[in-house]
Amino acid sequence: MSSQAQIKRLTARDIRSRKGAEPIVSLTAYTAPMAALAERHCDVLLVGDSLGMVVHGLDSTVPVTLEMMILHGQAVMRGSRRALVVIDMPFGSYEESPEQAFRNGARIMQETGCGALKLEGGQRMASTIRFMVDRGIPVMAHVGLTPQAVNVLGGFKAQGRSRAEWPAIIADAEAVTEAGAFAVVLEAVAEPLAAEITAKVAIPAIGIGASAACDGQVLVLDDMLGLTGRVPKFVKLFGNLAEEVDRAVAEYAADVRARRFPGPEQVYAVRD
Repeated sequence: MSSQAQIKRLTARDIRSRKGAEPIVSLTAYTAPMAALAERHCDVLLVGDSLGMVVHGLDSTVPVTLEMMILHGQAVMRGSRRALVVIDMPFGSYEESPEQAFRNGARIMQETGCGALKLEGGQRMASTIRFMVDRGIPVMAHVGLTPQAVNVLGGFKAQGRSRAEWPAIIADAEAVTEAGAFAVVLEAVAEPLAAEITAKVAIPAIGIGASAACDGQVLVLDDMLGLTGRVPKFVKLFGNLAEEVDRAVAEYAADVRARRFPGPEQVYAVRD
């Protein structure tokens, strides 16, 4: 049996079982090469609709289409073998009804082969999550700051900074848990609130700008590598690849202008 055949990809059930155990490591991935690199250290690769901003230069995630998510999802699946690949359902693909959500979710899974989907919303999406899970689609929930609702929220604002907001956010996390989600992302949630939710819910809570007490963390890979130029305050820079890329491209340009770069006549020199 080949070594590739022996590699078992993690499942939603595997991630669900990590509640309260070893922290879950997750990063976004949008391309096959980055997926191959990241999954060496990650349990979950999230094909986030943040790709609209990170890869396509959009101002928000709202314009991202189903086709964009499928295309990038296919690439990440080709580049990975072990990590659970979770794909975001884009704005407008699931909010209308549970039936719409299942139909579009089934298409994403069929065309990519991913292991789970993620959708935003708490209590209002609980019935949809239950509908999908009952029909064979593992769902990761997402509460707190929900970027697809940026136009309603009035911007990318931290949630739960006022204790008056806490009951609704806690209720959101409990609702998606009861509906059958295998994990829940807590985004830009005040640290003590995120810690309280993590302790309350029976599924892994994965933080992004939340609390170290969460059962795991997720970041936008390009943010933590310094590639986006607009890094959120909660992101630690683990590298600055923008500077390295700039240096490399500048060196290449200088070589070309100085005719130092080997062309075909040097690489494929004619031999007598």
